[in-house]
Amino acid sequence: MKRCKLHIIILTFFAFPLWATEVQDTLPPIPLQEVVATGTRTTTDPRLLPVTVNVVTEEVLTEKQQPNILPTLTEQVPGLFITQRGVLGYGVSTGGSGGIKVRGIGGQPNTDVLVLIDGLPQYAGLYGHPIADNYQTSMAERVEVIRGPASLYYGSNAMGGVINIVTHRPKADTILTRLHAQGGSFGSVDAGITNQLRRGKWTEAAGFNYVRTSGHRENTAFSQYSGFARLGYDINAHWMLQATGNIAYFNTANPGTVTDPIFDSHQHILRGMATLSAENRYDRTEGAIRAYYSGGKHRINDGHKASEPAPATEYNHTDLMLGVSAYQTVRLFRGNHTTFGFDYQHFGGHVWNRILANSTTKEIIRKTQYELAGYVDFRQQVVSWFSLDAGVRLGWHSVAGFYYAPQAGLSFLLPHDAQLKAVVSRGFRNPTIRELYMYAPANDSLQAVSLWNYELSYKQYLLDGRIRIGANIFYLHAKNMIETRPIDGRPRNVNTGELRNAGAEVEFSARVWQGLMLGANYSYLYMTNPVLAAPEHKLNISLAYHHDRFRIGTNVQYIHGLYTQISNQPSAGSDLHQQNFCLWSAHAAGRIWRELWVTLTADNILGTEYEINAGFPMPKTTVMAGLRFAF
Repeated sequence: MKRCKLHIIILTFFAFPLWATEVQDTLPPIPLQEVVATGTRTTTDPRLLPVTVNVVTEEVLTEKQQPNILPTLTEQVPGLFITQRGVLGYGVSTGGSGGIKVRGIGGQPNTDVLVLIDGLPQYAGLYGHPIADNYQTSMAERVEVIRGPASLYYGSNAMGGVINIVTHRPKADTILTRLHAQGGSFGSVDAGITNQLRRGKWTEAAGFNYVRTSGHRENTAFSQYSGFARLGYDINAHWMLQATGNIAYFNTANPGTVTDPIFDSHQHILRGMATLSAENRYDRTEGAIRAYYSGGKHRINDGHKASEPAPATEYNHTDLMLGVSAYQTVRLFRGNHTTFGFDYQHFGGHVWNRILANSTTKEIIRKTQYELAGYVDFRQQVVSWFSLDAGVRLGWHSVAGFYYAPQAGLSFLLPHDAQLKAVVSRGFRNPTIRELYMYAPANDSLQAVSLWNYELSYKQYLLDGRIRIGANIFYLHAKNMIETRPIDGRPRNVNTGELRNAGAEVEFSARVWQGLMLGANYSYLYMTNPVLAAPEHKLNISLAYHHDRFRIGTNVQYIHGLYTQISNQPSAGSDLHQQNFCLWSAHAAGRIWRELWVTLTADNILGTEYEINAGFPMPKTTVMAGLRFAF
């Protein structure tokens, strides 16, 4: 920890003297009129939204040189933490990672934070959780993250927050192709190609990516092929058609813990998504109607421990989720934005075991459910410095029945480019098919999980936007949480869980000098009950310098009070495992000819020994080097 503190101090004091000597330069201000789509489904000035939205740009995602977007989000977004278990690959099933926690809310498996691609939900229809290996950096133009409930617009599973991956959409006539390839520690490889084109009324974006690693432990190899495509056509000045799709196939394994390893565990996962949408935009109204489908096929051998025989069966499942989402925002009068929306989802799947000896099958479940909902959100800018927002979502789930999700907030635009916001919102999650019907703990009488969130936030821009500071305080209360408890001598899923979390989050960024950026974020989480994979303290400090011919950056992350294991009896102190660790990373890129860049990335430079999942030690220092080319 001493080395971690030293690196934090060096980063901080290196940057501030430079800033102090350069505040009078004539650099153009950072634009204040940013727009986001995740808070309301239509492009909106985030200063008028009561919810807290972080935007991670394509430049930041690309510069980090990570194949998957999730590690970068862990660094960039306070209050958000994502579990890992190795160099590449999160995996699924027992021993998997990729669990997402926002302010301690996430579920186990992760069912309480919703991942979207272009505003449409992406999760396994049977289990209700996102597939972390499906979110590649190459597809993202930016990523927008809502910290806190977003069920008003996105319904179930958006109880803790939302991650929306916005795919590439060229804005002006262009043709741009990018190639990248890098390799390094543990036989790791990451290579891909993307293309963006706009000609008149047509837009296109597409890409393909391949990653693999031998892993830092035995039986941690991972490989993945993935691709995406987006095609758009502007019918006229007001209407446009869009079709998108992505597909990913990956192979991974569960090595088990160091003290109790697993052998011959194999997971073969195929996931895909397709959407078709018609969007409209007029002076006083805009909206869209979208049809979507996502699904997957999983084939899993859970392996065996050294003292056990090889399993006689192989787990198989197919799942699907299809739906329609329609919304329209109308400006009823000056300063007003009223959104009306409707969502329909049909989801489920089929699970069976294949008997390896004779390839016969044993049925487990074939089940589907549906959900429909309508919502309205009224936002009014009363005067130039004050706006209010109020909305409610009303819906029906085929098992859980009727539900509602209200939200209300106030936004104040104060002098000197300052903002003050307050919001009260309710999030919820309906029970999944797994919880209701699958395996021994199943309980078909489960009710929806609900959460109330109360939040106050402040943000200010200084020196024409060159400095940004922000702070949030929040309190949330979740009840009816689904937990597995012993009932009459057997495990059973029941609505007995309750959670009360509170905390504070701080963000800071500064354009210190021409091309030099300093960023920092910190989050503190107070939990009445320990929450797995939710650190009490998370601090991230980054420093980056951009030059015409080279770019360098470094990042220090400190994690304190991370629960890596929690028993069913929290009172037993020996069954609670916590980790504190510090990670230092750096990246560099140099332009050697036209748009040909050589890249270098080093993670965990200090060689810190740490775990995020108990029994799964993370790799020590890893290095990747490669090339990027654009034409």
